[in-house]
Amino acid sequence: MAEIVHIDRMGYGSAAVGRLKSGKTVFVEGAVAGDNVAVELVQDKKTFARARVCQIVESSPLREQRPACQAACSGCPWRILSYGAQLEAKRANVVDALVKNGKFPRERAEQLVAATVPSKREWGYRNKIELGCGTDGRGLLSLGFYQEGTHQLDPVECCPAAVRPLQKLPRALSGALRYALGSETCGLFRVGARGSVRTKDVEVALWTTPGAFPRAVASKTLASSCKPTSLVRVMADEGAARKVKKVEALFGKGCWEEQLGDFRFLVSAPSFFQVNTAQAERLVQLVLEGLEVEPGTYVADLYAGGGTFSIPLAAAGADVVAVEAAGSSVRDLRRNAQRADVEVEVVGGDTARELPELGELDALVVDPPRAGLAPGVVDSIAAAGPQKVAYVSCDPFTWARDVALLEKSGYQLHSAVPVDLFPQTYHVETVSIFRRAIQ
Repeated sequence: MAEIVHIDRMGYGSAAVGRLKSGKTVFVEGAVAGDNVAVELVQDKKTFARARVCQIVESSPLREQRPACQAACSGCPWRILSYGAQLEAKRANVVDALVKNGKFPRERAEQLVAATVPSKREWGYRNKIELGCGTDGRGLLSLGFYQEGTHQLDPVECCPAAVRPLQKLPRALSGALRYALGSETCGLFRVGARGSVRTKDVEVALWTTPGAFPRAVASKTLASSCKPTSLVRVMADEGAARKVKKVEALFGKGCWEEQLGDFRFLVSAPSFFQVNTAQAERLVQLVLEGLEVEPGTYVADLYAGGGTFSIPLAAAGADVVAVEAAGSSVRDLRRNAQRADVEVEVVGGDTARELPELGELDALVVDPPRAGLAPGVVDSIAAAGPQKVAYVSCDPFTWARDVALLEKSGYQLHSAVPVDLFPQTYHVETVSIFRRAIQ
């Protein structure tokens, strides 16, 4: 039997949060803060429940009545929430993470966390899409987005969240690959695409398992129908780790180029690059402002990627050493630094292992993956003794955990700025600045 629930807030996830009559917390898919909804339980645990909306009894004034995308995929779960409310909810989630995971008093957390920096584009901002591969009811190749945390593929033909050169590409790719591969998958398990409104580059990356592949027909067909500037095949192990064995250029320049601030970045298909270019520029600006580097400042950039922070820091006069584990990103970083005519010492290796070898630092940048800082890294930061640390995070809860560790190690959180790189989703980037406590 359905129960009517008032929705109190947005959670860190696709579901909104309310309480059942029993007082138990319930996570409700398809609801937004301020809704009164009739719900049906789909999971009932000891301390919480999950539910879906059966009926919207009273619609919230925060509900977006006409989202720009009506597709069935789960890639933009917050599209039903007005953009202003999205920004407020993202800040609230960062504050809550500091309170719950960082054990901060709420008053201090509220003081430290700034308002969320809005994206210049609410739609049409993603410079990258990744499509999973499956088959439809007729046994033909189907491309789409996986539902979060599942292997369920939602077919998609258009993506309004992507930049204009990519928006209609899924349909074109699906047709071209069906023609090129026929009824076989030829080891294809993922198709990636990157597009730039600034450089006009479009790269398509075919992720396959190692083995035979119809290179010539795939190259000819996709070059004709999709008009990429680059087409590559990435041979890798299928799965979350995606260990890359080899990348081969099938057509065009073999990489993707993007303009970020004053610099041009060449990015290989397996390499990480922020998906919202305009907002990535804001991340760089906040890091530079927070660290206040001067000529000769010795700065380490950990988890450096292709040089998003290293190159602007070096251009500002800092002596930069960049540490990066992924081989493709190391190569990209060296190439990008050379093209920008700046000096960056690039160290290919694991952050936890390499940091203790860097000596005493003046400042430090860390931009780790979603899991946050690896064990032992906080101790190594304290040993290196930088006066300021800029921590850029894509996960508020692992960030808050690390904030607590840094504060115990002598670094005080000075500011935290949420930056919206992912409109229509619950994800948020946070730029935080730490200062070493006076000894």
